[in-house]
Amino acid sequence: MGQRAGRALLLLLGALGALGVRTAAAQGRARPHSLRYLFMGATVPDLGLTPFEALGYVDDQLFVSYDHETRRAEPRTPWAWGGATGQLWLQLSQGLKGWDHMFTVDFWTIMDNLNHSEVPPSVKVARHAASAVTTLQCRALSFYPQDITMRWMKDRQPLDAKDVDVLPNGDGTYQGWVAVSVPPGEEQRHTCQVEHLGLERPLTATWEPSKSGPLVIGVISGLAVGVTVLLAGVLFRTLRNRQASRAAPGAYVLADLG
Repeated sequence: MGQRAGRALLLLLGALGALGVRTAAAQGRARPHSLRYLFMGATVPDLGLTPFEALGYVDDQLFVSYDHETRRAEPRTPWAWGGATGQLWLQLSQGLKGWDHMFTVDFWTIMDNLNHSEVPPSVKVARHAASAVTTLQCRALSFYPQDITMRWMKDRQPLDAKDVDVLPNGDGTYQGWVAVSVPPGEEQRHTCQVEHLGLERPLTATWEPSKSGPLVIGVISGLAVGVTVLLAGVLFRTLRNRQASRAAPGAYVLADLG
């Protein structure tokens, strides 16, 4: 907002303050006043929303409104109508026009920068096994913009095109996935290929078997061996104690009571 427009707002607030002081003096008390503005904008005017709108409040009372279509400050209270044709109101209207231009330019600059910020996807392949068929699901995560190409390939040859499901995330990015059914044991022959504006070249991913299975088996086997050795040691010690208890009576000498 320009210096002249800012001075106009201060003068308007001062005039309102003076009016409030006189009113408060007549009522035997004084109180401060506040001046606030609310700026709003929309990116899709077709929805019935104006690209820019400003609302001015004095002590939580709406006294002026401005919108991008009329480009004019409109008084909203009876006491504001009296000065709507004066120089002070003209400066206020010019100041809101300046905010209209600055807000619109800055808003679309931000939107343009967002539209040109490409976020590449990260790709993962998951496997879901059933009795007769196995499903491989390729997922592309956290990418922007929304357009993306995902396809399955077998032995480096593209398969028939599958529908790609794309949904928005809460942070403005998107996620997509595409699935294919394969015979059990042929998972490694299938590759997911992803193309996106955020990628310099197509990205490929395959399903990798989990390594946690052999590790768990090894841990269980080690525990079983440890338990077996422990049981063998306990059994050996028990048998030894029994043998020692059987030989114990021979170590005693009976006294002659005759």
